[in-house]
Amino acid sequence: MFHTAPTYVDPALPSTYQPRKFYVPPSIILLLLIALAFGLRVYKSGVHGIYLDEKLTLVCTQGVVYEGSNQHDVFFTPGKTYFTPAEFWKPKTLTDYNEAIIRSDISNSPAYTAMLSAWIDAFGISDFSIRFPSVLFSTFIVILIYVLARRYLKSEPLALLCAFLAAIEPFFIAYSHMARSYCTTISMSLLATYLFLCILDRRAEGKQPIGLYIGYGLAFALTMLGHYLGALVFVCHGLYMLLYVRDWRTYVGLLITGVTAFLAILPWFVIGGGKYVFMTMAYQAQFYKKLADTNPFNNGFGLILPTTIINVFRRMELIVADLFMLSNGVTGETLGFRNLLVATVLGIAATAFVYQSERRSATPSWVKVAVPLLLVVGYSVYTTHSPRLLVAAALPLFVLMAYRAVRSFGQSLERRFLVLMGLLTIVPTLFIVVMAFRNGHTYGITQRYTSFSFPYAIVLVGMTVWQIFREPAYLRWTLSAILLIQLGYVAKLLNRVYEDQASKYTYFGRYRDSNPYARAADQPVVHARRHRTIPIAPQCPTRRGGENLLELFGSRRPAYKPVSATQGYVHTADGHDPNGPYSPEAWEYRSSHHRVRF
Repeated sequence: MFHTAPTYVDPALPSTYQPRKFYVPPSIILLLLIALAFGLRVYKSGVHGIYLDEKLTLVCTQGVVYEGSNQHDVFFTPGKTYFTPAEFWKPKTLTDYNEAIIRSDISNSPAYTAMLSAWIDAFGISDFSIRFPSVLFSTFIVILIYVLARRYLKSEPLALLCAFLAAIEPFFIAYSHMARSYCTTISMSLLATYLFLCILDRRAEGKQPIGLYIGYGLAFALTMLGHYLGALVFVCHGLYMLLYVRDWRTYVGLLITGVTAFLAILPWFVIGGGKYVFMTMAYQAQFYKKLADTNPFNNGFGLILPTTIINVFRRMELIVADLFMLSNGVTGETLGFRNLLVATVLGIAATAFVYQSERRSATPSWVKVAVPLLLVVGYSVYTTHSPRLLVAAALPLFVLMAYRAVRSFGQSLERRFLVLMGLLTIVPTLFIVVMAFRNGHTYGITQRYTSFSFPYAIVLVGMTVWQIFREPAYLRWTLSAILLIQLGYVAKLLNRVYEDQASKYTYFGRYRDSNPYARAADQPVVHARRHRTIPIAPQCPTRRGGENLLELFGSRRPAYKPVSATQGYVHTADGHDPNGPYSPEAWEYRSSHHRVRF
């Protein structure tokens, strides 16, 4: 499916350039980058306890409906003062899973829920295990970005640079530590983009790529059933076709593919949980609008402001800055709006000098001095002396580098590819602005809802950074120093992600401890292996329909004896009825950590 790109000779290299004798094959570098990406994602992926959204995902994977509405016999039987794990975890039907998704996750992500449920059946339900699919798919994103950049920008070094940036992108690393659908759905939408471009390539050759059409349809279906905002990726594909595609047979082929894929997933929206999604979203819009108007600060859901131009701008400033690694964290909120304004003005002045000097045969010496000086002179007036203000001052120069990079691609196909990257970066981000004004509140302006933009923003950033290394020495060294500063901040941000303190990604401002349910589950197991008998105290969790739910553990096959509904249970190693209701076969423990059958 992936094709070898033609050899690309970088025009910035002199004709007399000779490669060094020490040569590392690109395939080796790519493997190292994949290993780096995997390592950064798997590191501490099982350390922090699961948070609310992950819990909602987990109950969906087990067919457990919110508040026990599909388990009346377990919780609400008159006179029943307790229930057993076997009763709670009895086999669920497809209707149970459907209702769980409807009530627990606004009818979203059925494909991811099904995949994770099968994964749990195969590999268990530990915190590490349930997040491992996100680790794998996040690593797959790095590979896809490399393939896209290599094939359509025709530069192996540039593709490897993009892969490196994707490997260290804080957003991808943070979300790979969550048992949620984002990494999986982003990778499917990115695969759809690659297949879309491959289809256009084959059609330009006069071929009918049936296999690519099928793959594109499957990627469309999995994306839509992973997260509904993935539809924006396919909107961008349509806009790109309107701009550049004139072959009606291509329109027909993709239209048939899209209609077929939509019909395949239509039952979910007609008779499945998807039929409630728009109703749920409308209710949420009204609910958050009311909170924005009446209690924007202390409502239990975070900061929810009414939609005004100022409020939207301030929220979007954070989102857009973090979308591009070069500007991550460079906001008025962190640096001060006055400082940021001064840095921007100085950066624009430096950019003007650089732009004007390119018209001359040789760069004047005063420009070589003035440009770095303008980036640092602001320290005399800044109220906060943060090195990140150097990054802020350099942002206009980065924009100039992006412009020069686009201009350096002389072939129309490469520029068309960059247009598509731009559309896929901008449209999902603008969509949340439109929805904010439509709904009347800013609650939806959050980083995860722009997640489909990140892979394409990385390609644009990689192109910009690559251009820096093709600039004259004075500019190359100046901006390289700025890149090192920003890279240091990215490293600090990754450390905060690992320490669970990067609230813009992890939603938590302080370190979460390890899963308390897992620790509680492990303690009786360890005790049982040592002493072979466990007396269970009455301080057990209380659940609806009875008191003192008790999960029992052991290293052998014990029998279970109920003492009373208020005293809990004791399991002994003597000859209690092995075929009774409390026999080992009747008991199975499943917690948010793992399952154990005795």
